[in-house]
Amino acid sequence: MPTLDSDFIRSQFPAFSEASLAGQAFFENAGGSYACGQVIDRLTRYYRETKVQPYWAFEASAKAGAQMDAAYERLAGYMNVAADEVNFGPSTTQNTYVLANAFRPLWQDGDEIIVTNQDHEANGGAWRRLADRGIVVREWQVNPDTGQLDPADLDKLVTSKTKLLAFPHCSNIVAHINPVREIADKAHSVGAHVVVDGVSYAPHGLPDIEALGADIYLCSLYKVYGPHQGLMVVRRALLDALANQSHYFNETNRRAKLTPAGPDHAQIAAAGGVADYFDAVHAHHFNDDADAPTRGQRVHDLFRSQEQALLTPLLDYLRGRNDVRLLGPSDAAVRAPTVALQTLNANPHEIAESLAHKGIMAGAGDFYSVRVIEAMGVPVDPGALRVSFVHYTTREEVDKLIAALDETLS
Repeated sequence: MPTLDSDFIRSQFPAFSEASLAGQAFFENAGGSYACGQVIDRLTRYYRETKVQPYWAFEASAKAGAQMDAAYERLAGYMNVAADEVNFGPSTTQNTYVLANAFRPLWQDGDEIIVTNQDHEANGGAWRRLADRGIVVREWQVNPDTGQLDPADLDKLVTSKTKLLAFPHCSNIVAHINPVREIADKAHSVGAHVVVDGVSYAPHGLPDIEALGADIYLCSLYKVYGPHQGLMVVRRALLDALANQSHYFNETNRRAKLTPAGPDHAQIAAAGGVADYFDAVHAHHFNDDADAPTRGQRVHDLFRSQEQALLTPLLDYLRGRNDVRLLGPSDAAVRAPTVALQTLNANPHEIAESLAHKGIMAGAGDFYSVRVIEAMGVPVDPGALRVSFVHYTTREEVDKLIAALDETLS
């Protein structure tokens, strides 16, 4: 495995040459990453050249449709699924609401679903509301000390009446990377479907959905260097079985049946730029013509290796302090580089404000993960301080963060 070329990586992101951002280190990537140049170029080009209704015969329209088709096909390749299993929507929260409505007609009153209290509310709220519509909702709870989910606890919840299990690939607070395949196999053993919220994981490398065993995988492209769109993979057999949520004549249109409103043509076209970026990363680091799933795995591993190397010194530093509580594991190998802290002697919002004056962009609050914060005994108001990064972050920026934390917390 080659070493990630940080200079090359940062050259792909216009934000790093933007004068207004000079001297600032971005540590709120879990809320949304910088967009790569390929996405910005595609979005600009679409609005400039093809801002027409797509898929008609005239040239601009045909070109617009082709750009959208390419986004479906190329992102599907990187996630090792078929293009007609990829769906776009305005956000992961809204996509999940649509899914909940699409599933409900398949179930009987008294059927059961399992959710967790580790989730961002986007992958919990919509499913929990089905309790008002005859479905029994069971909660898989985290360990209050570690914030982690124990797969053994799931054995007590799964029954012959379980129809669906929804859980995160990793939490945007705890950041522990859950063993998705092991968990999915437990649910599948009783015929339940598995919905995985990958919003906090996908920025660190798009996963191989086939290997994970997920029936549905959700992520937010604006956190994966792309436009503000939610992406959901729904495996074909399940997609065909779900109740149509679009116009009646879209019943058999796989791209449309889970999109109640018309899609955002320009942003779907721009999403293809994420694949362009991954192609560029692969071509720069590897000298072969591997297929898309292989390229995806290699890019994923490049990103994870870089992030673990940067996360280790930060976790080492935090272990040495007695005025913060790290939420989640202290081992970089089993967590994403999203680091939430309960600050024991100061308000996290004040710390975030102080960090901003030192050129560190970070946030504080509950980050829409109220349930896990409460479960771990952290006051929701004021919540936690969170610093999060991705593969384009540098060691110099991590060192700057550590120095700023040292000054601010002391």
